[in-house]
Amino acid sequence: MSDLELGALTVEGFCDVLASDSPTPGGGAVGAIEGAYAAALIGMVGRLTIGKAGFEDLDQRMKDMVASADAARAEFLVLADRDAHAFDSVMVGFKMPKETDEEKAARSAAIQAGYLAAASVPQEVARKAVDLMELAEDATAMGNPQAASDGLSSAANVEINAASLKDEGVRTAMLEELITLKARADELLEEAQTAFKLRLKP
Repeated sequence: MSDLELGALTVEGFCDVLASDSPTPGGGAVGAIEGAYAAALIGMVGRLTIGKAGFEDLDQRMKDMVASADAARAEFLVLADRDAHAFDSVMVGFKMPKETDEEKAARSAAIQAGYLAAASVPQEVARKAVDLMELAEDATAMGNPQAASDGLSSAANVEINAASLKDEGVRTAMLEELITLKARADELLEEAQTAFKLRLKP
């Protein structure tokens, strides 16, 4: 893909790029964009709470939450671009010559480095998404009851790219962390759903 920043595209423009015949951006970038959307929703809830009657005692906490959510939103957009370009290095590796043993070794090393990058970026998205879910739970439990969101769809991309890594130690470590992240995400999502149900009660 080009050096175009995904965050600068319209929603329709991003969908057009995503639906094209280019292998990037893909699911990892979508996961990061979803994380940015989730952070934006949390920021919205915080701003809808700050200065409102009945929530005066939460003003500073909501301001801190908004600052964290805004920072996370910017980070997710950067990760979306990084993910979109990470797999490009894999494709470059596959196009390298493979006539001699030296060329084959260099090509294999480049492909493996590309797969590691392609797995590492969505793994970082997954980590940040789980952290963001803690903010979502706070927003749901304390703010105007509007948000409970997560952005963990990039987990599948970690599994896909990590499965292509030949270094078993690296592959195993990534997948083990992913299991932990999924478990924490499930726990936080349940907490957010419980908080939301409690806010619905009269």
